[in-house]
Order: sequence, then structure tokens, then C-alpha cells
Amino acid sequence: MMSTKSSLLALLALLFLVASSLAADPDMLQDLCVADLNSTVKVNGFACKANVSEGDFFFKGLATPGATNNTLGSLVTGANVEKIPGLNTLGVSMARIDYAPGGLNPPHTHPRATEIIFVLYGTLDVGFITTANKLITKNITMGEVFVFPRGLVHFQKNNGHVPAAVIAAFNSQLPGVQAIAATLFTASPPVPDVVLAQAFQISTEEVEKIKAGLAPKN
Repeated sequence: MMSTKSSLLALLALLFLVASSLAADPDMLQDLCVADLNSTVKVNGFACKANVSEGDFFFKGLATPGATNNTLGSLVTGANVEKIPGLNTLGVSMARIDYAPGGLNPPHTHPRATEIIFVLYGTLDVGFITTANKLITKNITMGEVFVFPRGLVHFQKNNGHVPAAVIAAFNSQLPGVQAIAATLFTASPPVPDVVLAQAFQISTEEVEKIKAGLAPKN
């Protein structure tokens, strides 16, 4: 039989392996691997470039509010590996989300990351939906934090009369995003109307109307 000490060591080793397997991005194998965004090499991430500078680790795009004069009244400004090549293999990224009064960051998912938001100013109604179809929702305000688990559908809504903004952090260099409505109704090639009509229990004419409303405006 294993001794108590051996059992404890085995348990700790198992917990370490489980924790490692739950990481959103693979562990890095060198000090840095600045992304070569122009490389045609296909890897899980980006190929490393040879010439590195301080600019590869810098981005000022989150310093100022983004324009929210669009149909949703919100704007997401990403600070991921596509904007900061030095994030390649580091497993983290950020974003700034600005909301006009009444603005909405519509229901969406991040397939590769958990998200945590910090409210810069304003007040938001936020929530996510579990796989048991339970809505977890809360009203949050300046200085408060809320977490959206990886892969779950979530949203933020500014029901106030003044602008709001948050800083979001992700445990992935490129979390990915799938906006539910846009994913289903503006896919290319399109999801068949009969599939959407049956799924949402609406007519194909209503499907076409929704598609037209979500189509990019020229």
C-alpha cells in the first residue's frame, strides 16, 4: 500500500497536471515569441519573428473611448496578439468596451477564454447563461468586477442615461468571439432559412427580415 506521504505527493502531481490541462493557451517554451503577423506558416498561434522591438509590446488603443454611434451603441477595442505581437504565447489579452446610453454588447461567446471585466465608469446590467439554461445576472457599477466563464453566452447592457466603459481581461492571447445573432444570421455561406425558421419557430420570411437587418451597411 502507498504511504500517506506518497499518496499526498501523487494527489499533488495529479492536481498539477489537471491545472496545467485547463490553461486556455499552451505554456510558453521561451522568454518571448513575438508574432510574425505576415508569416504564412500555420501553427497554433503565430510564428516567431527574428527582429524584436519595444513597439511589439506596446499598444495605446485602450486609452481613449471608442465611437459608439452604431446600431448597438457599443464598441469593443481589442488588445490581443493581432494588436500586440509580443503577446504571442503569453496567454493573456485585454479589451476596452465602450457603451452609449442604452448601448448593448450583444449575446456572444469567447470559445478560447474566460473573461473578467472591471467597470471604469457607468453602470451595466451583465449576465451569462449556463449550460443548464440558468441566467446569472447582476447590476455592476464603477470599480466593480464581474466574470464570464469560458465558452458561455454572455452580454452587457447599459440601461443608464450616461456612457459606460469597462476594461476586459482574457486568459488567451486571442480569445475569439462569436456574436450569436450575427453568427447564425450572417454566416457565409448562409445557414439555410428552413434551419433557422425551425430552430426559432418563425417563418422563413421572418428569417429573411432578420438577415436583412443584420447585413453590413454600406
